[in-house]
Amino acid sequence: MTDALLLHRRDARGVHTLTLNHPKAFNVLSEAMLAALKQALAEVAADPQARVVVIAAEGRAFCAGHDLKEMKARPEQAYYQDLFSRCSRLMLSIRALEVPVIARVQGLATAAGCQLVAQCDLAVAADTATFGVNGIDVGLFCATPSVALSRNLLPKPALEMLLTGDFISADEARQRGLVNRVVPVDGLDAEAERLVGRLLAKPREAIAVGKQLFYRQLETGIESAYQLAGQTMACNMAHPVAQEGVQAFIDKRAPSWRT
Repeated sequence: MTDALLLHRRDARGVHTLTLNHPKAFNVLSEAMLAALKQALAEVAADPQARVVVIAAEGRAFCAGHDLKEMKARPEQAYYQDLFSRCSRLMLSIRALEVPVIARVQGLATAAGCQLVAQCDLAVAADTATFGVNGIDVGLFCATPSVALSRNLLPKPALEMLLTGDFISADEARQRGLVNRVVPVDGLDAEAERLVGRLLAKPREAIAVGKQLFYRQLETGIESAYQLAGQTMACNMAHPVAQEGVQAFIDKRAPSWRT
């Protein structure tokens, strides 16, 4: 095992796996880890053959949030504003990627670590994983994690987590909308791979426009959302990928991009 904070592997299918690799520190989002993730996501964005990103972690914890010791060493508001700004830009870069990003959660995900799960497009969790936004326990309301969390959960369950610091189980996380699937820990890799396979079976172009539209319409009023969706769907339908897919459906055959 390498000593790198972040392991970045790309397979022949265009699946990028980013593995947080600082288990002794519970894979905290230190300044160095934030920089490593930023670089890796930039590399994915620059890869025209990228199809899916999986964010995973080594050890018992998925991610325990920001490095509180590092933060305490510099008690300066300007430093904190810069740090949280960098983290926010990282989270937004996940949304900006054309390809789906899956969180593979094998353990504890708390504070900004829970934010990272919430910011990913999809999430698969082990049944032993737990989730929390417990900054409130040390007098720090998890404000930036609340942005992603409130876009996954209904307001009252999200605010309860934020105000109490209480943790929820993987099953509760699935019921509340934070993760898609929960499986025994020894089946986590297989379940993540099944989800990857489902995404790879679909055309990259349609997924890219669909992901962009999905998030843009969430942030607008319903009339604007329908206008934006209609424009997107018209452009998608005119694309050769959709033209081939529809013709294949009419011809009762597999589309060329699936063979």
